[in-house]
Amino acid sequence: MLKGLCRKAFPRSLWVYHTNTGGCNGCDIEVINALTPYYDAERFGIKLVASPRHADVLLVAGPVTRQVEPALKRLYAAVPNPKLVFAIGSCAIGGNLWFDTYHVHHGGLGDLIPVSFYIPGCPPRPEAILYGVAVALGLAPKKVERRVAVQQFLQQIEAGSPPRGEDRT
Repeated sequence: MLKGLCRKAFPRSLWVYHTNTGGCNGCDIEVINALTPYYDAERFGIKLVASPRHADVLLVAGPVTRQVEPALKRLYAAVPNPKLVFAIGSCAIGGNLWFDTYHVHHGGLGDLIPVSFYIPGCPPRPEAILYGVAVALGLAPKKVERRVAVQQFLQQIEAGSPPRGEDRT
């Protein structure tokens, strides 16, 4: 459903605004590397823009620090609808090694603004970033299918049916 919505909302190219919310800048280097001519992100229609008011996509890297939190909410509001938000790297997803520190918002980016797609890694490779955007646009198939939650897995075992993906005959 989200893939069809992305194709309808963004039929041509994606204009991307990239921001860092704290951290080591490792993910920033990889995002900028993904936008260089070596990886040629423009073949997918991905273009970096200088203003959030022109962007379709917000790429967020780094753990969200308390000082950046209000600015990030204003930045999210500045991007026109419809918009996609990508959390790039382990720090944006859940805080990574800064999770328990005093200056970082606990819980990651998804607790502050709605995140459309997560791209894990510390830092994620440029290929992974481009692959995540291509999957979001429906240009590439997913490599793995959705995992069954632990509670559902235990319920399937109690019911006597084999978990999905396994054949016990």
